[in-house]
Amino acid sequence: MERVISYSDLLLLGGQAEENVDILLREGAAHIELLLDGKSWDDMEETMARLVPYLLGTKASYTVHPPAWDTNLTSENRAIRDASFEEYRKSIEWAHRIGATHVVIHPGFCFSPAFCKQTAALRAEEAVNRLCRVAAPLGIKLAVENVGYHGSSLFSQDEYVSFVERLEETAVYLVDTGHAHINGWDIPALIRQTAPRLGCVHLHDNTGDADDHLPIGEGTIQWAPVWEALRDAPGCQLILEYAPGTALSKLSDGYKLLREIGC
Repeated sequence: MERVISYSDLLLLGGQAEENVDILLREGAAHIELLLDGKSWDDMEETMARLVPYLLGTKASYTVHPPAWDTNLTSENRAIRDASFEEYRKSIEWAHRIGATHVVIHPGFCFSPAFCKQTAALRAEEAVNRLCRVAAPLGIKLAVENVGYHGSSLFSQDEYVSFVERLEETAVYLVDTGHAHINGWDIPALIRQTAPRLGCVHLHDNTGDADDHLPIGEGTIQWAPVWEALRDAPGCQLILEYAPGTALSKLSDGYKLLREIGC
């Protein structure tokens, strides 16, 4: 079976949801990751309800990325933790309504050295396991992403691997190449560590300094060893996740590259 290659609509952030999907479909997308952020999602429930019949009427398949900014399952503020959990819960239930395969989960961030990462990690494990119990009866996988950089990540590379291993089986790994590169992680080794339970990979590049979401090859990630590792993990979905404003042609360029190199 041919590997799934998906386009994230991050590069169209701020556009109307239906228009973003139409644009990606015209670019040849068969699989789309929907980021529920930006002005189109300001009235979340209304947008979700409006989109269900539209999305079910397309020929594409979908994955769902809940709001990425301003949410934090491990916030020091309980009200923010609770609100973040609720947005994830809604996203999971909506993903089921549109037949999505998985929902992206950011386990949390620790933004100040005054906060305890061990406490945050415990909060993350409790929250993600609760979300697993929402997702499991709906047949939705939760793709737990390695997030955070410049000190805000809860985990080292090995800690991230162990964290997801401990979660309920509804959870799978989502390896983000850009985040891993900023943190100095060994991306090919990470892919091999997670391969038995690797659900998806966010593919984008940077120079190791900032989360630029550059197209493949425009930063300093050494991609050849990444491709070699991915060939040993054929079941995971590859998602091209490029920065807002990136030329649409970069998506088709990335798609062609991945097919040509056998990923």
